[in-house]
Amino acid sequence: MEPIIAIVLALIGYALGSAKLINQGNVALVERLGRYHRKLSPGLNFIVPLVDQIVMEDTTREQYIDIKPQNVITRDNIYLEVDAILYWRIKDIEKSFYAIDDLQGALVQLAHTTLREIIAQNTVEETNVSRSEMDRAILDQLNDTTSGWGVEIIRLDIQRITPPESVRKSMEEERAAEIKKRALISEAEGERQAAIKKAEGTMTSMQIIAEALRTNPESKEILRYLVAQDYINASYRLGESQNAKVVFVDPGKSGDLMKEMIAESTNIEGNGTPNGNGNT
Repeated sequence: MEPIIAIVLALIGYALGSAKLINQGNVALVERLGRYHRKLSPGLNFIVPLVDQIVMEDTTREQYIDIKPQNVITRDNIYLEVDAILYWRIKDIEKSFYAIDDLQGALVQLAHTTLREIIAQNTVEETNVSRSEMDRAILDQLNDTTSGWGVEIIRLDIQRITPPESVRKSMEEERAAEIKKRALISEAEGERQAAIKKAEGTMTSMQIIAEALRTNPESKEILRYLVAQDYINASYRLGESQNAKVVFVDPGKSGDLMKEMIAESTNIEGNGTPNGNGNT
């Protein structure tokens, strides 16, 4: 019985030594007698004890590396402090193990040099307005190198670009000036539109009055009353103003002036010319 028990125990030990459980999302590398043999997929796998050896097990899920703040000089010779996050994953575990030593350290150094190279091609203003374009350029350049390591760079997000205090103040002043400029332009455009609308309204009113005078001569007395009423209201508002000045007008002459204006408006509407005889 003892030999049988020994054989059973040996078989159990062999089974336990040869069975390897790989978790979902992971992949393992097996070497046989010091040479690459095969990959182990998630689930239950069996290897030959003492002959096969698992030399690496890593995840194929997305991972990230925090790129610490570093000083970068721009094309216009301004020093910036830049930090970012690099998202990556292993696509070929064999290459990631045999093609590069210290994979994460290599990714960090590559990200640093690529960041400096891309930002050095832009000015301070361009780094702030074209951040997404820089992200894509960095991503393309990184993947050109890391594809040989069996690694895919998913994205690189630049979190902060911090210029010196003097540059920040200059940029804030420039933005404030630009906002003020746009506000002044908008205000001027609004005033222009209001003046146009007012002129159009005045023209329409004059045409209506002229038509009424032409078709109904008795309405001249009504017009004189309205003009006199406006004159009184304007004088009242002028008197209320702190900067008002007293202006004396001869009532007799003002009445004659109103009559001439009414007559001229009637002639223009009726004949299309100022004097009614076709001469301008």
